[in-house]
Amino acid sequence: MHGPSADAKHPMEGFPQVCFIKNTVRNPNIVIGDYTYYDDPEDSEGFERNVLYHYPFIGDKLVIGKFCALGKGVKFIMNGANHRMSGPSTYPFNIFGNGWESVTPTISELPYKGDTVIGNDVWIGYDALVMPGVRIGNGAIIASRSVVTRDIDAYAIAGGNPATVLKHRFPEDEIDLLEQAAWWDWPVEKITAHLAIITSGTVREIWDCR
Repeated sequence: MHGPSADAKHPMEGFPQVCFIKNTVRNPNIVIGDYTYYDDPEDSEGFERNVLYHYPFIGDKLVIGKFCALGKGVKFIMNGANHRMSGPSTYPFNIFGNGWESVTPTISELPYKGDTVIGNDVWIGYDALVMPGVRIGNGAIIASRSVVTRDIDAYAIAGGNPATVLKHRFPEDEIDLLEQAAWWDWPVEKITAHLAIITSGTVREIWDCR
């Protein structure tokens, strides 16, 4: 046995609140890596509803890596939530038509932040909110109910509103080794064989197994 199937919706038998969400998301602009799960006792297959203001005409992507853990209520605000701020009013008159569409802004007139990208092995806690265009590095931890408005380094622990880096999980040189080893890209058979090291070993041991 080499772990659960990456293609299973609910990898824990009899426990449907955990879902490998790669297998439920249908929007082509939401890209989810293998084994990334969403934990929600009410609707674990409904993760996509938590990606807000994601309009196809804008074209931004939400990319989440492999082996991420997303707590209940984690939400991602996309660029469609942004309003034009170049004039006195921010009200989106154009979306209601009926003569108001004449003031439709171009993409260049909106505060577009780009794609939102979450690395691999990232843990995002309950009710956290991630704003448009944010990048969260591999191995980072985001505390519950944080509001992430800016990029978070790899292997940082961040929390608050707005979220700030509280500390890093490892020294810089060890973070570099982890980034290079990229255990999340190993074949699943190799990951299975080295689980003890991945979960409880040292960074140097992971590096030596690469």
